[in-house]
Order: sequence, then C-alpha cells, then structure tokens
Amino acid sequence: GHRRKNWKVRKFILRDDPAYLHYYDPAGGEEPLGAIHLRGCVVTAVEDIPDTKKYDVDNILFEIITANEIHYYLQAASSTERTEWIKAIQSVARTGK
Repeated sequence: GHRRKNWKVRKFILRDDPAYLHYYDPAGGEEPLGAIHLRGCVVTAVEDIPDTKKYDVDNILFEIITANEIHYYLQAASSTERTEWIKAIQSVARTGK
C-alpha cells in the first residue's frame, strides 16, 4: 500500500480445510476482512499490470483467478516469496477441501 495508494497491506493466512486464503488487517483484529476461495483456482506470476510503474511491481506480483472468475492481484515482498506463495496456493487449490 505504501507504493500504490489504492493497494492495501494485508496479512494473509492460507488454509487447506476449507481451501481459503483469508486476509486480515495487519494492525490487528481477530476477524478476517475477507477470504478468497481457492478450490479450482488458477494462480500465476504476473510480470506487469497496466498503469503501474515498472519499479513498483518488478517480479513480485501474482494473480489468483477463482473458479467464479474473480481476479485478485497480490504483491509479495520479494520474488522468492512470490514463488513460495504460488506453490503453496497451487497445492491447496488441488488438494484442499
């Protein structure tokens, strides 16, 4: 959120039973702000998004497309972290309940 003013910083928790990626306000709060249903989703690395500056998103974006065709763009802290998130989400999407 500090680089792109319309983006928000969120804390994410990946669960496999049920297969959801819940997101929370990083400042606290026990209740999730929302959730992304991962069963049957597609997750891929994204090299750029239109209307973004290259230095803002260089090799750290990924996209989740749900079974209902809702698109979520997420930004990892590093390219290594992006790869780890993609692998974990792909696994849950295949095997989660």
